Amino acid sequence: MKILIINGVNLNMLGSREPDVYGDRDYAALCAEIADFGAEIGAQVEVVQSNIEGEIVNFIQGAAGNFDGIIINPGAYTHYSYAISDALRGVDVPAIEVHISNVHAREEFRHTSVTAAACVGQICGLGFDSYKLAIRYLNHVG
Repeated sequence: MKILIINGVNLNMLGSREPDVYGDRDYAALCAEIADFGAEIGAQVEVVQSNIEGEIVNFIQGAAGNFDGIIINPGAYTHYSYAISDALRGVDVPAIEVHISNVHAREEFRHTSVTAAACVGQICGLGFDSYKLAIRYLNHVG
């Protein structure tokens, strides 16, 4: 199972950005934990990050024919990026949307995801474990 993990806007600021919401572990720690977990369960994972919407679309489009699944944390693009939603719908690669925080317990605008409907599911509020559960799921169904 080959899984592409796409992290969106501001995820590179983990550890310093709102540690009361996202915790104090940085982006490198997230990437290391994802890589270790993937190796532990026999899934090949590749992690990418961009603050640019078009690059995220390019990552998604590039997954077609190269990856068996996508895990995406679009960051704030979750709430308004129809471009990312359309890209997810445009590839024949199952995707899971993840969030470190519980978006449903935060500001009202964060309760709406325009990208989740293009995914097979959404996992949120479980910190870095949100990614692990998504990896486990894709590895199991693949």
